[in-house]
Amino acid sequence: MTIKKIDYKKAFKDLYLPKNSPCIIEVPSIKFATIDGTGDPNGEEFALATAALYSFSYAVKMSYKSKEIPEGFYDYTVFPLEGVWDLVDKTKSITDKSNYAYSVMIRQPEFLTDELFERFISETKKKKPNDYLDKIKYSVITEGMCCQMLHLGTYDDEPGSFKMMEQFCRDRGYERSSLKHREIYLSDPRKTEVDKLKTVLRFKVRQK
Repeated sequence: MTIKKIDYKKAFKDLYLPKNSPCIIEVPSIKFATIDGTGDPNGEEFALATAALYSFSYAVKMSYKSKEIPEGFYDYTVFPLEGVWDLVDKTKSITDKSNYAYSVMIRQPEFLTDELFERFISETKKKKPNDYLDKIKYSVITEGMCCQMLHLGTYDDEPGSFKMMEQFCRDRGYERSSLKHREIYLSDPRKTEVDKLKTVLRFKVRQK
């Protein structure tokens, strides 16, 4: 059996490989496996949540080797980790990482149904036990109109890119419609030099 393969960097280039300058984009409805949490992303809870999402996502990807291959299965590159970030207490500084509220997630292929989601959660629990697998939710997220750009370098320098994006929006008659923002991690920080990290930054906008 020949299985076609989809590379998200080619199939969805506008979403995952933007230029390092702001642009306005319409983001479609997308299926995600998500885990909600709070606290410092450098802590153990965030690491466990991320590990659970990757374990589940690779179980879905490798399902063509199972006895029951999902209907409509196609091979694909596992999508990068994404995070939607907010503050628990809006009066505190954004530099207080213990005050972060987040939804960390990985996009899933179109063939993954609610029934298959339950199946792969169960299978992953047996192969790679992790309490955070019970926290994974499967949902469709629609962002709609957004401003985004590719940020190069350390995460601590992101505020500069956000200021650039906000100015870009003001100059073109747009404004942020939510203080939350999305980050898509194209680089593995464990294997990439800090100044070479690539992160897609995105926030929702509306026309004034």
